[in-house]
Amino acid sequence: MLEFIISNNIVCHAVEAMLFASISCSILGVIVTQFNVSSIGFTLAHAAFAGAAIGMFAGINATLAAVVAGVFVAILLGPVAEYSRMSTDSILGVFFGMTMAIAVFFIAYMQCLGKGMSASALLFGDVISLYREEIYALAIISVISIVFVYLFYKEISAIIFDMKIAEAAGICVKPLYFVILFMIALAVSLSLNIVGGLLLFVWLVTPAAAAYQFCSSLKSMFILAPVIAGTVSVAGALIGLAYSVPVAPLTAIMITLVFVISMFVSPKRKISYSKGY
Repeated sequence: MLEFIISNNIVCHAVEAMLFASISCSILGVIVTQFNVSSIGFTLAHAAFAGAAIGMFAGINATLAAVVAGVFVAILLGPVAEYSRMSTDSILGVFFGMTMAIAVFFIAYMQCLGKGMSASALLFGDVISLYREEIYALAIISVISIVFVYLFYKEISAIIFDMKIAEAAGICVKPLYFVILFMIALAVSLSLNIVGGLLLFVWLVTPAAAAYQFCSSLKSMFILAPVIAGTVSVAGALIGLAYSVPVAPLTAIMITLVFVISMFVSPKRKISYSKGY
């Protein structure tokens, strides 16, 4: 898609993958952070991580297995929380621990069997050995995320403001909530091979957190978060490939540094100081 700008196919594919992964994850990350349910992002990311590990061990498509596992856990979250009469956070903690244990078990077992190189891609990402279909899928989920936020912006804003008031106003909160979970599951599953299971939550949370430092409205956050994530991810891919360093860990560090810098230069910080005086 970007071959007319970047002639090297490997670099082009890496840049495209990082760009689309960052756009989809950061847009959905704004919803996750504003819902104050960052643990959902962690849980679904590790569910996809566990699914991919099982798929790789069984010799089936790791991306497909990650999607199935992520969607399966997303579907289970609500019914399990209601049936067990426990808080969502408690259920998320159970799923998080279980999926992480499954992923670590199969990765450790694959290393014992001499499949350590393939397993390491699940941990830290691999932007080199990507299929064109995976990049197309990421592009599609990025477009779907943008269209979804555009069409349901009012409903999302109402739910973020107050879920009970949104329900009283006639908004179908639960169906919308499960659609968001489904989209997060798809996004993290498709991004797994690119950024790695241990780093996925950086793309889900940190760009939105950095955007929050400069934005006074939800709409501006939906614009700035993907801009930050996309810019840093493309720069990380180009620098990583140019100097032969791991792309995903480098980009994760860069995104985190952007967040740290944003805290110090944030207009909100200046406002809080002025109020203090």
